[in-house]
Amino acid sequence: MTEENESGESTLTVLLAGGVNLAIAIMKLVAGIITGSGAMLSEAAHSVADTITEVLLLTALRRSERPADRKHPFGYGKERYFWSLLAAVSIFASGAMFSFYEGFSTVFGEPDEQTSPIVGYIVLAVAFALESVSWMQALRQVRKESAAANRSMAGYLRTIDDPAPKTVLFEDSAALVGLLLAFAGIGLHQLTGSQVWDGLASIAIGVLLAVVAYALGRTNRGLLIGRQADPSIVRGIHQLLSSAPEIEVVVDLQTMLMGADQILVCTRVDFDDSLGAADVERACVRLAGELETTFNDVTEVFIEPVPRTDPELRATVLQRYGDITARWGQ
Repeated sequence: MTEENESGESTLTVLLAGGVNLAIAIMKLVAGIITGSGAMLSEAAHSVADTITEVLLLTALRRSERPADRKHPFGYGKERYFWSLLAAVSIFASGAMFSFYEGFSTVFGEPDEQTSPIVGYIVLAVAFALESVSWMQALRQVRKESAAANRSMAGYLRTIDDPAPKTVLFEDSAALVGLLLAFAGIGLHQLTGSQVWDGLASIAIGVLLAVVAYALGRTNRGLLIGRQADPSIVRGIHQLLSSAPEIEVVVDLQTMLMGADQILVCTRVDFDDSLGAADVERACVRLAGELETTFNDVTEVFIEPVPRTDPELRATVLQRYGDITARWGQ
């Protein structure tokens, strides 16, 4: 799948999720006011948080695609991670915190009579159907991309370099679970006459959102700090360099994700001592081109000739990776 197709797929996923969440948020808010259900109001806040998340993700997709310039020679790819991190914060601040507040207020507040629970059931059913459409689109994209990468879905989500589909998939999954929790809260309130169940459902929704926000925040934190490329790609890069006739040993290899489908490669290699300066220069140019052709995500390559016996360099590599004879990317 090309970078343009992946970007278009992510945009479609985000736009669909945003439109669905906005419509659902309005329905839940009206139903929450009518029924007086704390769980329903928590779900309204959940959908508002999801809508804000989609706006932030759309901003991430647009701003990260800007070309490199003098101030940002490596481009703006990491902006996608910054705005996606804000999206995770939004889920916690707008959704989880309100759900906790509403839940504890309901559990420990004055008793409030439930009214028109049937309205809540209808809205929850419609919301579940709409959320399922958005969830299926996110699931379809992740399945397609994981199959293209020849990885399991779980493995792909752990190493994904585009946080947009993962964010939508996680938040839509949380939305479906949240709807079931709200349904249970309203139903148990109606059966028992106790609003405690409604409040506990709100608290459970808050916990759910907090967990999702933490998981997404952790992913984007790692990408912002500078995570290495997929281990299979790292091993492939090492194998390609090691097989070059001009190179005796790959002394050091570092990779970093600069954005979705953008990998920076920095390597130190010990060239054959019989090569002249011009031969080394031509080899560097050729190898950089081969890496970019073989691995479509590789966008920048830096190759530095070094002696393998340098003690300081060897100590640095051993400190970073451990046993220098271990396979790269492990």
